[in-house]
Amino acid sequence: MTEPSHRAARPASRPESAKHSQDWPTLDKDLGRMSLIESAAIYTSRPLIGVGISLLFIAVVAAIVAFATGGLQGTLTIALAAAFAAYMALNIGANDVANNMGPAVGANALSMAGAIAIAAVCETAGALLAGGEVVSTISSGIIAQSEITGSVHFVQAMMAAMLAAAIWINTATWMGAPVSTTHAVVGGVMGAGIAAAGFGTVNWATMGTIAASWVISPIMGGVIAAAVLAFIKWKIMYVPDRIAAARVWLPVLIGVMAGTFACYLALKGLRQVIHLDLREAALIGLGAGLLCWLAAVPLVRRQSRGMENRNASLKVLFRLPLVISAALLSFAHGANDVANAVGPLGAIVRALQSEETAAQMSVIPYWVLMIGALGISCGLVFFGPRMIRMVGSQITKLNPMRAYCVALSAALTVILASWLGLPVSSTHIAVGGVFGVGFFREWYVARRASTGAGPKRAAKPMPIEERQRRKLVRRSHFMTIIAAWLVTVPASALLSALCFLLIAALFG
Repeated sequence: MTEPSHRAARPASRPESAKHSQDWPTLDKDLGRMSLIESAAIYTSRPLIGVGISLLFIAVVAAIVAFATGGLQGTLTIALAAAFAAYMALNIGANDVANNMGPAVGANALSMAGAIAIAAVCETAGALLAGGEVVSTISSGIIAQSEITGSVHFVQAMMAAMLAAAIWINTATWMGAPVSTTHAVVGGVMGAGIAAAGFGTVNWATMGTIAASWVISPIMGGVIAAAVLAFIKWKIMYVPDRIAAARVWLPVLIGVMAGTFACYLALKGLRQVIHLDLREAALIGLGAGLLCWLAAVPLVRRQSRGMENRNASLKVLFRLPLVISAALLSFAHGANDVANAVGPLGAIVRALQSEETAAQMSVIPYWVLMIGALGISCGLVFFGPRMIRMVGSQITKLNPMRAYCVALSAALTVILASWLGLPVSSTHIAVGGVFGVGFFREWYVARRASTGAGPKRAAKPMPIEERQRRKLVRRSHFMTIIAAWLVTVPASALLSALCFLLIAALFG
């Protein structure tokens, strides 16, 4: 009997030891679950970090401006307007900069971190070194200030325009639609002017040309980008010796890029430094293009030495020109579009000064440019990656050659539009270039599939149903972006009118 009782006693003691031995694995599992919960909380709260820092940036800007302008008339008004301008600049950085860096990131020529770093530096440099468009462009080019009775109503109209444009761009960024910040500001100024003094205050001729640019900008950008891509396919990609062709034509394309961007920067980015007409800018571009072409010949020859006769080698050769063009676009964007963020603020500061001071203030003050430059950079860092991915990879697939076509198209289109006297949007041009490249690829692939022609001949023509299934441009993004473009000015105008009525009621 003792043996069974001994055996019975041992199982009675084992559950206690087993209980202790199982406590540690259970605790490890609990710790693992807690780690997953913490990781999920950090991931979900990451956007809130950007929101928090952005709110802190807006508050700091308002406080610094209030302290710095303590001796000026309307200090509180200027501080509040500076907060609105900071909010606007954040949204421009979140939405508009993607047009410059998106193609380079989508083509894997730049990492997301590298693109953000280059864009932040170039945008800030462009805004501070070459920004500061004449204030009257925004304050009197769209609405007649003389039609608005009293400087108080004009100041309120400019504040409403900034706030409404920022809210609309914020909404468009949330929807994943790249929109024109210029058109948002124009719509905001128009809506506030109508609310303040009626429809007669609006320069309808200017608004008509802006409406025409909705159609002209993306079509021009798309056609030029498709034409450049067709040239690259014809002369470089689909020839027996791709490397030899690249040694001939890539320096030419680099020269064209350098000349175009030199002319582009002379017209759009360096207006505060030097005033040039189109002919003078074209001569500068021609000289820069020739010099860069001569310098690129030995560089491309050296870089291509030992490369295989493959498209992968061409992607390597096009990578550096693409990165440089993206950086130049960011510089020009910072110089030109910083006025969208702080132009109304400059108009407010000018309106609140004495007549003698206002007459001398032909450009935006430097501290106003600082708000725009820092705000654009902060918005890009915290909110830009989503739009960069959308433009770079979610509309159509890009490689360095196609992305280079988009960048070159943006500069060429601006030059051509300036020569024709047409107002265009850099956002519409760049996104139109992406669509142009994608639709050209669709047409080219469909043509090869239907005829069996091309460098890789098909065994038989592809059926129509299969060709229709192989779409290279996402139609959902196409329709969303087009719709956002069409409603930008009306939506901004309506929001601005409501904001003006609210501001007038609160501070009137």
